[in-house]
Amino acid sequence: MTIAISTCLNAITLTLQQHADEVAELDQAIGDGDHLVNLQRGLTALTQDSSSLDKMALPEALSKIGMTLMSTMGGASGSLLGSMFVTMGKTAKNTLADFAGLVDIYAAGVAAVKARGKADIGEKTMLDTLIPALVSLQASVRSNDSLMQAMQSLQQAAEQGMLSTKDMLPTKGRASFLGERARGHIDAGARTSQLILSAIADEVIQNQ
Repeated sequence: MTIAISTCLNAITLTLQQHADEVAELDQAIGDGDHLVNLQRGLTALTQDSSSLDKMALPEALSKIGMTLMSTMGGASGSLLGSMFVTMGKTAKNTLADFAGLVDIYAAGVAAVKARGKADIGEKTMLDTLIPALVSLQASVRSNDSLMQAMQSLQQAAEQGMLSTKDMLPTKGRASFLGERARGHIDAGARTSQLILSAIADEVIQNQ
C-alpha cells in the first residue's frame, strides 16, 4: 500500500492548523515562540512542491523533503528535521520499502536527530515522541502486527511519549535555562511530532 506524499502533507497541515493555538501556547511558555511558524513555513514550501514529490522515487523524495526543510524552516527544528529526512533518503536507497524496511528508514532518521541534537529520550524534546514511536513500530515488526494494529500502537506510544515531557526538566534549547519553571509544560516539539505521526497513521489506516 502506498500513500501519496501530498496526501500526508495535507493531513499534517490540517492537523497543525487545528492545534495551532495550543502549540503556540506551549512554545511561548518554555520555547522560543517560533516553532509553529517555522514548521508551517516548511510545510508550505513542501506543499507547493508536492506534485513533483509524488512523482519521485522514495529516496529522492525523502532527500528533497529534508533539503527543503533545511532551507525554509530555520531554527533548530529545521536543522533537525532536515537531517532526519536527508538521512532517511540515503537509507532508503538500500532498503526495501516494505513495512519493516520503512521502519528501518525511520530508525535511521531518528538516529540522525539524536546525533544532530546531541540529545536522547528524557530530555524534553521531540525525541520523547520520536523514540517511543520507533520502539512501538519495531515491536510491531517483531510481532508481525497488522498495519492497523501497528498504526494504533504507534499513536498510543507517540501520545504517551509526548505527555511524558510535561514533568521533565529540559536540558536543550531555551527551555533548559528555565530549570524547574519548565516543569509542568509539554514540549512543543514533542507535541507537533506526535500530531504529525498521528496524522500520518490515520491516513495509513484509512487507506489500507
